[in-house]
Amino acid sequence: MEIVTRELKFSTRGEIDLVDITGDVEEIVRDSGIQNGQVLVFVPGATGAIVTIEHESGLLEDFKQALRELVPRGKGYLHGRIDDNAHSHLRATLLGASECFPVIDGRLVRGTWQQIFFVELDVRPRQRRVIVQVVGE
Repeated sequence: MEIVTRELKFSTRGEIDLVDITGDVEEIVRDSGIQNGQVLVFVPGATGAIVTIEHESGLLEDFKQALRELVPRGKGYLHGRIDDNAHSHLRATLLGASECFPVIDGRLVRGTWQQIFFVELDVRPRQRRVIVQVVGE
């Protein structure tokens, strides 16, 4: 069994910024040489998330609106009185820090409309990193 680990680094624009990392993950899988296994996409941090969603502008706006409605900003949360980012942590908890995908015949397996996005949930722009780990043979 082989393990190949790579790191993506990028800047975000702040609250509910969506960054499509699908192409980067596919390239890492291709370059890994692993033919069959899994790829883990993980964000270290408490205010970022990894999701799959179709890259269509209307749907992306719907997604942002749904997050705002499910966990609104400024609702008097106990955490984050200085940063005012309790809602960021709660949103990240609901979405999750990772996704795992099969690798078959050297390719990342995903649905036709299933892109991989990093979701910035913090209240300010950030420098982010995402760990991509391909495991298999």
